[in-house]
Amino acid sequence: MYRKGDPVMLQLTKVKKAKKGNDKAFQELIEEEKNKLYRMAYLYVKNENDAIDIVHETIYKAYISIKKVKEPDYFSTWLSKILINTALDFIKKNKKVIPFEEVERLESSEDLHIAESLDLVDAIDRLEEKYKTVIILRYYKGLQVKEIADMLDCPEGTVKTNLHRAINKLRADLREECL
Repeated sequence: MYRKGDPVMLQLTKVKKAKKGNDKAFQELIEEEKNKLYRMAYLYVKNENDAIDIVHETIYKAYISIKKVKEPDYFSTWLSKILINTALDFIKKNKKVIPFEEVERLESSEDLHIAESLDLVDAIDRLEEKYKTVIILRYYKGLQVKEIADMLDCPEGTVKTNLHRAINKLRADLREECL
């Protein structure tokens, strides 16, 4: 199934070591995941400092509960689930408002690509949480429908429906902005 030196096998070994209390193995696992975690957190809160705080809290929660990982193969999924819950809790607690200076800076941006990306990020941000989560997991995290369903503890059909509805809402929202 796996060969010696295979990256998947190395990750499994690190997860097993981390579960037994090996801090170095845990640190190496986090190092491999931290950029993905930050990008996901940023999609939720649109603020660098808040995203970093969410990642730090996610890492702390993962560290204190690493022994609870049931399937070492799904460490990344387990970690993503912690991050999503942490980000949603953060949003509920803070109901973030974008500072006026940030809006001005973004509006004065010369780079059209950045503006288009921000339009998409803003459109994703306006989605209901269930739609935002499936979009992030599918297109930013690269998970398959079955993996998303497992992570969210819901049927695959629900994930497919939510993805379909989210994509349609994004299309409609972005079309309105273009008019």
